[in-house]
Amino acid sequence: MAEVLPVRLYGDPVLRRKARPVQDFSSVAELAENMVETMFEYGGVGLAAPQVGMATRLFVAAEYSFEEEEAEADEGAHPRSMLKNLYVMVNPRITYREGTQVGTEGCLSIPGVYSDDVPRDLQVRVEYQDVTGEPRELEAEGYLARVIQHELDHLEGVLFLDRIPPELRRPFMEEHRAELAEMQRKAKAFLRDLKARQG
Repeated sequence: MAEVLPVRLYGDPVLRRKARPVQDFSSVAELAENMVETMFEYGGVGLAAPQVGMATRLFVAAEYSFEEEEAEADEGAHPRSMLKNLYVMVNPRITYREGTQVGTEGCLSIPGVYSDDVPRDLQVRVEYQDVTGEPRELEAEGYLARVIQHELDHLEGVLFLDRIPPELRRPFMEEHRAELAEMQRKAKAFLRDLKARQG
């Protein structure tokens, strides 16, 4: 039975670490299953392995059967009944990009904080491996392309906050300073507890 994993919060060093390529696929299916369960539990559209404490090049992403505008307006409400496609991407890389879109992004590791000013490529082609290591390719545009780029950024230690244009980023960070500081406090407390349990 799939397990819901704790999601690491802003301030946790694992979110800034570049993830390692997956070479051993023996436990990938189990990790992916737990990540999918966690993504649904937290109401997300994607989740990368670093967000559950694994510096591994793997993410899951969901495509729902409602319109992009609805998805952006109703962050956090993504019922499984509306699920159209579920993707598990191991060792993904974007091989083609075209166009530009600016839209709303949030992150399960930065709960309650959203920006309407995140630029992304409009269309992408991504090559990746599935849970068994088989090569796959996907072309995505619009909202799904945004989700894929957001999750791939996590594998590079990049957060959506880093993508906000510099002239808008500073006031945005100032506006959310208290919330981000509280997340950092919780992240440190979680790591202390984790170390104590393991120690």
